[in-house]
Amino acid sequence: MNDIPDARTVPSPDVTLANPRADRVRHVRALSGRSARSRHGQYLVEGPQAVREAVRHAAASVRDVYLTPAAAQRYTEIVDDARAAGLYLHLGTPEVLDAMSSDAQGVLAVLRAGARTLAEALAEAPAARGPERAGRPLLVAVLAAVRDPGNAGTVIRAADAAGADVVVLAGASVDVHNPKVVRSTAGSLFHLPVVSGVGLDEALAALRSAGCQVLAADGAGSHDLDDLLDAAGSGGVPDLAAPTAWVFGNEAWGLPEEDRALADAVVRVPIRGRAESLNLATAATVCLYASGRAQR
Repeated sequence: MNDIPDARTVPSPDVTLANPRADRVRHVRALSGRSARSRHGQYLVEGPQAVREAVRHAAASVRDVYLTPAAAQRYTEIVDDARAAGLYLHLGTPEVLDAMSSDAQGVLAVLRAGARTLAEALAEAPAARGPERAGRPLLVAVLAAVRDPGNAGTVIRAADAAGADVVVLAGASVDVHNPKVVRSTAGSLFHLPVVSGVGLDEALAALRSAGCQVLAADGAGSHDLDDLLDAAGSGGVPDLAAPTAWVFGNEAWGLPEEDRALADAVVRVPIRGRAESLNLATAATVCLYASGRAQR
């Protein structure tokens, strides 16, 4: 778990990690692979935007922050926030940062991969709306066997923007700590609880118990999203103004019939032009914003 050497002091600007073949560099680079992430319980956060949000919103999970001297001068807010949080801050040459990750842009962090259960997530996020909402989410995004890391990360970002309480990566979905997933969230991974390692049926049962209706997004749905938005708040079934868990399926084959059968209703996003379909992330964004609007 702790193969990467610790540095107990924050380096001054003239002290840099200069050897791109050092053990520390090799261990950080290895975290781009799932086996190393699982073995060490750590993962990479790459680039200034994601690292800035990790330091600000998930400092307790940040193990190390790495910057080139030029990046430390440019992104002083990251350095200041890291120092204020007492984080281990390291300067490295551009060659060192490039060896750690070709996507670092001069800024990289290593975080501990803490596991959050769905029950913990459902208790945590809604409470931010007020104590009366504890354990009672308004909006949840559930990804069912979503394999593409860019799509998964983009849905997490869209859920954050739409005001969702929780995101669930159910079934055989991509590893949430895959570097491309983390990059695609643009920092939203650190703004709301994201849960993985739970079966779809188990997740939906827990969400129903928490008061959510379950809506599956699928092009073959019998309900039109625009019609539901027009009728929101009328008490119909389904009602977009009600607490809702949206289920989004795999990029290639969508939601199989057995997964659609787990939902209370199947909803299609209307296509007015000649496009054959919407990609997963776009459809999820439209559905989440429709619920967010109705609930407000």
